[in-house]
Amino acid sequence: MGEQKRKEDSKSEFIFGKKNYKFLFIGLAFIVIGFILMSGGGSDDPNVFDESIFSWRRIRLAPTLVLIGFGIQVYAILLNPNKK
Repeated sequence: MGEQKRKEDSKSEFIFGKKNYKFLFIGLAFIVIGFILMSGGGSDDPNVFDESIFSWRRIRLAPTLVLIGFGIQVYAILLNPNKK
């Protein structure tokens, strides 16, 4: 009898709610966009220096977006889905 009650109590429930997953995907989108903005800027010829690797987009914007995305991820994990 105790085993049956234990099985009923241990029904599979998701740890995160719908709101948590929404914020997780938003944070993931920020991280992906940041890494896409950070990519590129290389040169085909290693003897030619390309100034585009020091652009504002790669130095400031992209890392900021990645850090914001990680912050959103932490918020989504710590968010209580049961709180109304």
